[in-house]
Amino acid sequence: MTWAPAMVAGAALLAGWPGGAVAKTGVATVNAVTGLGCAQPSRRGASEESFQSSCLSALRMYYEEQGSGPPLVLLHGGGSTAQTSFGAIMPRLARTHRVIAPEQQAHGHSGDRPGPLSFQQMADDTAALLAQLGVTQADVLGFSNGGVVALQLALRHPSVVRRLIVCSAYYARAGMPAQFWQGFAHATTADLPPALRAAFVATAPDRAQVGVRFAKQVALMKEFKDIPEAALRTITAPTLVMVGDHDVMSVEHEVRLARLLPHASLCVMPNSGHGTYLGSAEGARPGSPLPDIALALADAFLADRL
Repeated sequence: MTWAPAMVAGAALLAGWPGGAVAKTGVATVNAVTGLGCAQPSRRGASEESFQSSCLSALRMYYEEQGSGPPLVLLHGGGSTAQTSFGAIMPRLARTHRVIAPEQQAHGHSGDRPGPLSFQQMADDTAALLAQLGVTQADVLGFSNGGVVALQLALRHPSVVRRLIVCSAYYARAGMPAQFWQGFAHATTADLPPALRAAFVATAPDRAQVGVRFAKQVALMKEFKDIPEAALRTITAPTLVMVGDHDVMSVEHEVRLARLLPHASLCVMPNSGHGTYLGSAEGARPGSPLPDIALALADAFLADRL
């Protein structure tokens, strides 16, 4: 989650935006329990863009894919899209990786299904999508709410996660200021900054359901329960925890997270708000060297050179 109305978009329930060039997009409908599905590739539009359709547990799940090499899964922030969270860095990551960036249920271009959202279900959907794409193990980078999904993926599907990068995420309510949580009591799409609000609407598959989708995302945050620290201690994947020194969650919270994870390192990015070091929509600062620094660190970590 990267927005709360009481914080004047200090964290944004990021909406997706049309973003830059994408090498490949797809929509998958997979069974989030068994990972079973069917793929029916087809072509559309520009020669460098393809549209894939397949059959995730009554959920049409959109994803973007670029590059080749070891698979790297990018998990976007709350209310966001692949392009909103990672559009600035995805092309560079795709130089050395097969980048797969899904959009979660009721987010961005993806569809919805009955019932509330949960981080556990998002992790299961991600695992099912990867199985359908033939990916048995991948590196995973999750930003904000996507970092929570990444932690759940490592807990629920440990064999899928080779290395983990958790960016500006949280595992306990105490890691965020009280006004962050209080802001969701009366949140509406009108509380979103204009650019994010426009993108939130533009990417929704059914404009009539925008209010329903937003309400589900708000409910996800209002109902958030801490991930037990005992559970975090069982995550065996090597992990890099990253956070900005002016982030929404406290640096102290990220220090605690890094100490709980058995094989974790911590990186605090200087003069960085939420997502500044990733170049994400709500935190990007033109001319900042931080995304280049963050990418160099991420590349070194994934190659076991840190």
